[in-house]
Amino acid sequence: MTVVPGWEGRYFEDFNVGDVYRCRLGRTVTEADNIWFTLLTCNTNQIHFNNEFAKRTQFGRCLINSTLTLAIVTGLGVADVSENGVALGWDEVKLPNPLFAGDTLYSESQVLEKRASRSNPERGVVKVRTRGIQQEGKVVIDYVRSVLVWKRAHAPARNLFPTVRE
Repeated sequence: MTVVPGWEGRYFEDFNVGDVYRCRLGRTVTEADNIWFTLLTCNTNQIHFNNEFAKRTQFGRCLINSTLTLAIVTGLGVADVSENGVALGWDEVKLPNPLFAGDTLYSESQVLEKRASRSNPERGVVKVRTRGIQQEGKVVIDYVRSVLVWKRAHAPARNLFPTVRE
């Protein structure tokens, strides 16, 4: 039997300034996602969970919690951007259009910068601009984030699959 390795994400050497990564998956956000996330994070803004309140706003319905939008769009980009790294920070987060229950999110990240880490020679810093785009092509979130990414030769061992005993 031949075991074929799967995608293990990008390492520092794999990033090139200007490259654009589009997540191959879309994620439809549901009303339940929004309410659970809002309640789990103790957010008391009724625009996220009270239909009667939201009807009286300029949106006319509940908005998806912006930090849920950030979490989903970031998650969609993990395989391409940060599977072999850790987040250093998010900058310039903008929400140009609202997101509603039933909308489907897509993620696109462009590499803005890359440099060797000054404090950790086994890793590098990659900065990307990520946009979350809904099904009609409207950008609903736009941000820049920095990730500390392993260099391939120094990354932790990935072979975690147990030995099968029959």
